[in-house]
Amino acid sequence: MEQNLSEKTGKTLDQWKTVLANKAFSKHGEIMAYLKGECGITHGYANLIALKFREADAGSSNAEDLVALQYKDKENLHPIYAALHEFISGLADDVEVAPKKAAVSFRRKRQFALVQPSTKTRIDLGLKFNDRAVAGRLESSGPFGTMCTHRVQLTDVSQVDAELFTFIQDAYNEAG
Repeated sequence: MEQNLSEKTGKTLDQWKTVLANKAFSKHGEIMAYLKGECGITHGYANLIALKFREADAGSSNAEDLVALQYKDKENLHPIYAALHEFISGLADDVEVAPKKAAVSFRRKRQFALVQPSTKTRIDLGLKFNDRAVAGRLESSGPFGTMCTHRVQLTDVSQVDAELFTFIQDAYNEAG
């Protein structure tokens, strides 16, 4: 979207930042209302501009810093994340890794996996399937709501095993 911003809105991101810098907005919603109402920007582009202006999106922060903050005081979980990251990002060249404040999203054409350190002792791996029953380690999505259809709770790196890799591969395949 950022590459098409100038063509779709008539201004570059830097130009939009300059416009917004001259306003007294303190909230995301105020920026959105201005861009949509006063400037005629569509919701998607208005949201992109607002996030970039406020530097609140994952792309505005260093990915390594975002992940490091997720595992602050949860260092015991980092080996689980590292094993998942290595496998998932190694699936294919089209896997996009998108760290956010609380989790790391893995996407193809859509998100197919989400790794979140949910407690000091557990990582929740969210997976998105088109049509798969909840069974065994594949629980209902739990804290992920509609972002994922299933989750697997992980408390030890030994649980990152062949069965889990099969689940991840299946979710990846369905996302294509």
